[in-house]
Amino acid sequence: MTPWKKVNRSSSFLRVIFMIHDFINFLHLTAFCLVTWKMAVMWLVALVLLYLAVYKGFEPLLLVPIAFGALIANLPSMGMVNLPHHGQPGGLYYYLSKGITWEIFPPLIFLGVGALTDFGPLIANPRTMLLGAAAQVGIFITFLGASLLGFTAKQAAAIGIIGGADGPTAIFMCNKLAPELMAPIVVAAYSYMSLVPLIQPPIMRLLTTKRERRIRMKSLRKVSKREKLIFSLIITVFCILVVPNAAPLIFMLMLGNFLRESGVTERLSHAAQNEIINSVTIFLGTCVGITMTGDRFLNVETLKIIFLGAFAFAASTACGVLMGKLMNRLSPGNPINPLIGAAGVSAMPMSARVAHLEGQREDPANYLIMHAMGPNIAGGIGTVIVAGYFIAVLTR
Repeated sequence: MTPWKKVNRSSSFLRVIFMIHDFINFLHLTAFCLVTWKMAVMWLVALVLLYLAVYKGFEPLLLVPIAFGALIANLPSMGMVNLPHHGQPGGLYYYLSKGITWEIFPPLIFLGVGALTDFGPLIANPRTMLLGAAAQVGIFITFLGASLLGFTAKQAAAIGIIGGADGPTAIFMCNKLAPELMAPIVVAAYSYMSLVPLIQPPIMRLLTTKRERRIRMKSLRKVSKREKLIFSLIITVFCILVVPNAAPLIFMLMLGNFLRESGVTERLSHAAQNEIINSVTIFLGTCVGITMTGDRFLNVETLKIIFLGAFAFAASTACGVLMGKLMNRLSPGNPINPLIGAAGVSAMPMSARVAHLEGQREDPANYLIMHAMGPNIAGGIGTVIVAGYFIAVLTR
């Protein structure tokens, strides 16, 4: 081999070595070397949430922000959640997350929910309050189960509230009782809310007969504007007197509804129904998602919470349906379709819609949606009352 060929090969080899060295140096300047297997697993979780939201239509307004928050939480980003340091400002979500820790976002969500909800079905058929109350039994059953699994009373109560399928209430209660479990509890609550069409139907079919699912209920009477306004005021006063700890949620829920029904505050009602609730939903969802780091989620405690949350939701659904069956037996002259009992969980209006669709599977001409909204509204109020009760008992 001639000398010049040896030199040429040697220089080519050195160039490759230098290129590899430069590439390694470049990687150290990027964040690729900071990626862990836990981060990669959480990327898959975020993708699953996005798939359910985009392709299955499961609560996309909630799951899309949560999934994006979970994605950014498991990327080695800068300027997102870092604390203020040596006079430098904190990250973006260090400040936005104060909306949760300072209990700003949940009441604002309730303002929008109240403005979007017609309480007429509950006023027209007040006995459906019993269905909403029955669905809260799952919360107490799960509270006992979580206590047996080693969680403290405060943690068990925060886990049990997942059975109410009410994300803002879960955030509000968890922040007061078990802030260390905020991430898994809130994500479980919102996830099960979005999975209502998958979780509830099998339970509803298991506990009811075809004959019961075909029951047609009597048409609801028309509720006047005055009745709705008085109802909002009565519920506000009564609930705050009974559970003052839940005052922020009850007040904002009923304020939003009063704005809706008064007929003289259309601009405020429109803002609550659209701009306010939409903006807060984005911030709330991403703030929840950004707590979903791999270190927090991939552990035994989180798996227990996810399991208990599923149990709580299933138990609440089952208790509502069973109460519907009992009430139907006790009132032959004014039948109740037990399916609407499943709407006693406060995933408004998803669970009411699921009850309606299950009824139409057996009888396409059976319209249960308005009947199901009664226990749905009662369940929402009931979950807030239960949360206020736990907060009062466990923080005194």
